[in-house]
Amino acid sequence: MYVVKFLYTVFLFPPGLFILALLLFAWWRRRSRALASAALVAAAVLYLASISLVSGPLVNSLETRHTPPAEADGDVIVVLGGGATLDTPNLGGRGHLAGSSANRLLTGLQLHRKLGVPIVYSGGQVYATGGVEAEVARSILLSLGVPGDKIIAETASLNTGDNARNTAAILRQRGFSRPILVTSAYHMERSVRQFGKAGVAVLPFPTDYQDNIGRRFHYTDLWPTPAAAGQLVLALKEYLGIAAINWY
Repeated sequence: MYVVKFLYTVFLFPPGLFILALLLFAWWRRRSRALASAALVAAAVLYLASISLVSGPLVNSLETRHTPPAEADGDVIVVLGGGATLDTPNLGGRGHLAGSSANRLLTGLQLHRKLGVPIVYSGGQVYATGGVEAEVARSILLSLGVPGDKIIAETASLNTGDNARNTAAILRQRGFSRPILVTSAYHMERSVRQFGKAGVAVLPFPTDYQDNIGRRFHYTDLWPTPAAAGQLVLALKEYLGIAAINWY
């Protein structure tokens, strides 16, 4: 069964299916060196872009820049949103947080249970087909027993720069000076820089790790998978965002 899983995972689903198609095309048009070479190059690029051996270290290089403190200390917890559905049924309301958002919220809740300080959840409605993240998060926190006066929903932000600027205004208005910042580990470097640009020094508390801290090679790192391709996109997006901070 393991061999069967390997075969259909690698060869029957994208991106492996596309890589195989390119290789077959190169063999079919082998008499045309230009076409065959182009297909082989495309297959090689697609393969490298969809294996954990490439995407894992890139994500890891972002996730290891900040480490959760052994003893978190602050007067407010800031949780950054990462997506939500609009109308999916939920207990006590509608809308669910995306996987990364849910992991961030869970860590924020754990910190709240430990410290008892308020939670600021920052995230608006990025797309018309998505939910207002902070409102969905507030509903979930209330259902888990967090008092309403301990939840601050910041619903206007559409990106990380907005998160920093809008949250900074809330922190100044309410007199918070020692915020603990919770977001995905791969997203933390860019977030810390954006908050610094907004004049706020934060205590980073990364969560939602996409890779192990201590990477060890496993032969499955050589399998082309959608998950590995998704990790590559995450890493590239973060590096581009970090590079562009000076301009937005």
